[in-house]
Amino acid sequence: MSHFCCPVCKRALTEQGNTLRCENGHSFDKARSGYVNLLRSQQSASKRHGDDKRMLTARRVFLDRGFYEPLQRALCKTVADTTPANGVLVDAGCGEGYYTAAIRQISPSLTVCGVDISKDALQMASSRTKAIELAVASVFSLPVADGAADTLVSVFAPTADSEFARVLKTGGVLIRVIPTERHLFGLKAAIYKEPRLNKPERTEIEGFSLIHRQELCYELTLETAEDIRALFEMTPYFYKTGQDDQARVLARRSLCTEIGFAVLTYKKH
Repeated sequence: MSHFCCPVCKRALTEQGNTLRCENGHSFDKARSGYVNLLRSQQSASKRHGDDKRMLTARRVFLDRGFYEPLQRALCKTVADTTPANGVLVDAGCGEGYYTAAIRQISPSLTVCGVDISKDALQMASSRTKAIELAVASVFSLPVADGAADTLVSVFAPTADSEFARVLKTGGVLIRVIPTERHLFGLKAAIYKEPRLNKPERTEIEGFSLIHRQELCYELTLETAEDIRALFEMTPYFYKTGQDDQARVLARRSLCTEIGFAVLTYKKH
């Protein structure tokens, strides 16, 4: 049995070779790399979903250099402290799998499912580990049965209050990672003449109680053009600047920036 459900009728999906099929006859073929596309046709109207290959490749280079390893460790510890040993965890917006694979590695008895709207992201995630079930889907319409998950993780991804509440068991845990106000301020100062603080993100989630907040703040110094390029290209700032501004940042040989994360742990009412 798959831990995903049919996006059409919400029935359980059974694995039959490289195909997932529900009792109503809806079937979904797995891609060669292992993920399954469960994005509904009406959600697929636009040509591209999620982050593109350039952004994802830059993110993989940057993350694999260990620059966000403190966050990875904190997230894995939070999962281990709050999730039953044989529980089910859904990473809603798993991206290229850096955090998802680490969670599975440190908690091998967990069933871990990753969902992202980007096919390119899931191709990368599948190369990190084959021990995670992966599906293309929107976090606002998760292919997960009601109350099926013990824990839901959302790292820099959109928060879908009602959908997260639906898929989590009563008493289940939601773990969100959001940027703090000064996250990447040094990078923004290198791009803009008048950089602004990040807007505070809302922390109240309907149907949940915030039970713990952990902040990780440190300075990061990048000393190679490759690392600066990877950080810049993995952020939306690269795509929002003109060629002259991009060239100015990419010409730098060092960059110091503040890093700020908040790991928020909630319990479902």
